Parts: sequence; C-alpha cells; structure tokens
Amino acid sequence: MHIPEKDVLPWLEYTVLFCYDKVTEIKKRDSKMLNEFIDEMYIGDEVEGFYILSSAELRKTSSGKSFLSGTVSDRTGSMDFTMWDYKDAIYADDQGKVIYLRGTVNEYRGAMQLTVSSFRFAEDYDKYDVADLVPTAPIDAEACLEDIKAMIKSIEDENFRELAETMLRRHMEEFSKIPAAKRVHHGFLGGLLMHTYNMLRTADFLSDIYADAVNRSLLLTGTLLHDFGKMKEFEFSELGMVSGYSVKGDLLGHLVMGASEVEKVAKKIGMPEEKAVLVEHMLLSHHGEPDHGAAVIPQFAEAELLHFIDMIDSRMEIYAETLPDVPAGEFSSEIFSLGKRIYNHGL
Repeated sequence: MHIPEKDVLPWLEYTVLFCYDKVTEIKKRDSKMLNEFIDEMYIGDEVEGFYILSSAELRKTSSGKSFLSGTVSDRTGSMDFTMWDYKDAIYADDQGKVIYLRGTVNEYRGAMQLTVSSFRFAEDYDKYDVADLVPTAPIDAEACLEDIKAMIKSIEDENFRELAETMLRRHMEEFSKIPAAKRVHHGFLGGLLMHTYNMLRTADFLSDIYADAVNRSLLLTGTLLHDFGKMKEFEFSELGMVSGYSVKGDLLGHLVMGASEVEKVAKKIGMPEEKAVLVEHMLLSHHGEPDHGAAVIPQFAEAELLHFIDMIDSRMEIYAETLPDVPAGEFSSEIFSLGKRIYNHGL
C-alpha cells in the first residue's frame, strides 16, 4: 500500500495511538483479572490471584463425590466459593491462610459465588501485598510512633517516663502492627497503634484543660499502656490479624495481664510501689464497670478520664467503620457494641 508523503505523519500518529490504546486495554483487562478485589467482581469474571481462605469445609454431593465449600476474602469483602471434585484434605488450621486461586464468578441463588478451578497455599517466594488482603490502619505508622516517643519524652515525672519508655521498648514491634480487637473497633493491622495514638493526643489535650485535677505524667503513662496486655491476650493469623484468644487471654484478659506486667517492670526499674499501683489501677479499671470487663471501677481522676477517652475513641471508630455502608438519610442495622442503630445524616 502506497501512502502519499504528506499523509505519512498523520498515519504514523494514528497507528501509534491505536496500538497504545490496545496495549492499555489489555493491561487494564489483565490487571483486573489478577487479584481483582472482591467488591469489584462481576458475574462472568475470570479471577486469578491471592486471597485469604477464610473458611473451608469438605462436603459430598448426593452422588457421593467430594467438593470443597467455603469463603475467601480480601480487604474489601468476602465471597462464598465451591470447588468441585476436590480430593485433597483440608484442616482447621488451613483457615486464615493465603491461597493462590483461579476461578470464575457466577451466580447461585441470587448471590455471586466463585467456582474455583484450582488453588494452592501461598509459598514464601510468592509476592503479594498484605494490605490488599487485610484492612490496614489509615495512618503513617512511623510518623505516629515518632509522635508517641516525643510525647513520652515530654513526661515530666521521671518514674512514669522510665516506665513508659521501658514498656514501649519491650513491645515496639508488636505494638505498631497488631489490631486493637478481633472485631468491633480498630480490628485492622496497626489498629492498636492508631487507637493508642488517638487516645494519647486526646489525653494530652485534656490534661491541660483539667490541670487542677489531673496529673499529666500519670495520665499519659496509663493511656499508653492501657491495652498492652492485648499482645498476649490474642492469637494471630499468619497475616497478623486476630484469629482468637490465647488460653491466658480467655482466663485472665488483657487488663489483668497488662497490670501484672507493669508491676514486674516497675519493680525491675526501681519505680516506687505507690506510683506503680496507680498505673496498675488505671489498666484494671479502664473499662469503667465490672459489667464491661473492668476488674475495679475508676477511683481517681486520671483513671476516670482514661475510661472516657477510651470510650470516645472506640465508639467514634465504630461510627467511622459503619457509616460508609449506610445510605444517607437511613439508619444502620442494630450495632451490638453500641446497643443501638445509628443514623447517617449525609452531611
């Protein structure tokens, strides 16, 4: 085909743009297929990528053939799946592990379901982003930790400051990564850091307003350490999410374990017992009432204020996590942890 010289440049531009559009289209299609988020899946999608095996159960059809039924999830949601003619074993501790799967999204009884053609458990050499699979705190963790260290350094009482610094050094890595709960509030990676950081800023602010009644050094120390016992209370999945409670977590709880560790560390660093007991009381009472898990009720100003600061941050996080799923002008369903429905005014 002969192209007149004057038309060569426009023809080349058209060809380049056409090829670019086609390549872009292919890339978009391929990227959608590989690790497509569950909340973006549609019926007919061919899916391939890494997901969490949230649950799995080996079943049999009416003709006696084995199949696998369960749920896979990522940070955006979950979806039921079926894998026909499954002949391998599946174990209880396989749940919560990362798998690499291939499958197709279809409809079953009015809901989307994934028909899995093959899957394997993820290996050490696999590369995937944990933040795609489990929810992560929307914070800059390193910046938050630096702010927390600065607040601790500003604690005037040297005994409380040394206790806070010692405890943080002992638990730095766990503290910055684990969720604050299995569910209810801050149940995502980095949740404990985010929750504690929010509370410390509030405590620092309120200690100035109520300076006549509150000792800032004591309040900041108790606030920092109030949930450190959760590091031993919980058991964690391979991705760091809370999978259940440890034996001590069930038998003692994080309030008692946290206060017990404070007592031991305080003795080790030579902290006066009367000061250590104040911090222990704050940890044991920060749930406010025995009906809510407190070992004792708050009996001095800093303990009382810690309880309310904890309530504020946990309840506001419940609102923050619930409202995006509630249409403007409507109420949510009953929220067990709040004991009520909440309204989205849409403002």
